[in-house]
Amino acid sequence: MRQRFFKLADDVYVPHRWHLNTPTDNQGQKVDAAVFMRGAPVQIQERLRIPVEIMGKALDFTQAGIGLPVAHVRVASLFAELAPDDVQLIPVDVEGQADQYLILVAVRLIRCIDEKASRIRLWTHEDGAPHMVGRYASVRDMRIDKARVGRAKVFRCDGWIGPLIVSGEIKDALEHMGATGTRFEEV
Repeated sequence: MRQRFFKLADDVYVPHRWHLNTPTDNQGQKVDAAVFMRGAPVQIQERLRIPVEIMGKALDFTQAGIGLPVAHVRVASLFAELAPDDVQLIPVDVEGQADQYLILVAVRLIRCIDEKASRIRLWTHEDGAPHMVGRYASVRDMRIDKARVGRAKVFRCDGWIGPLIVSGEIKDALEHMGATGTRFEEV
């Protein structure tokens, strides 16, 4: 059977839903969310807190701040069961929630974007950022080379770490459990 992969994103069209802000540390200082999205394990010493930016319906899966995956314990448990070598789960306190939530860190970074099948724009000297020349400036209609993925079920793409990529097995399991807040786009 052909392997399928999907971008897992926050379904922003859920009516009356909450919106989570960037995590904060014990002193109330914002934590750089990008550290959790690099495709590598994270060393964190303290329990973080996530403020609710807009009150509303709590979701099973949300992207806090700009793209940080936050999962209800039942969703996080599914990831731990189906992809234990691909994820790190970091407990976090979500403002006003008694239920347990975890930051979902994809710990695999795979160079797998199919540059011929995707719409790629690379940084050039004319863009005025010499340190970025040759890197992806944008990736639209992203497709991945599945042969490069190996056995990974959850990962980020080297060179374009924004999207969280999950296998068809994970997608199907999340849909079967009725996880709220998820949106999928095949890559």
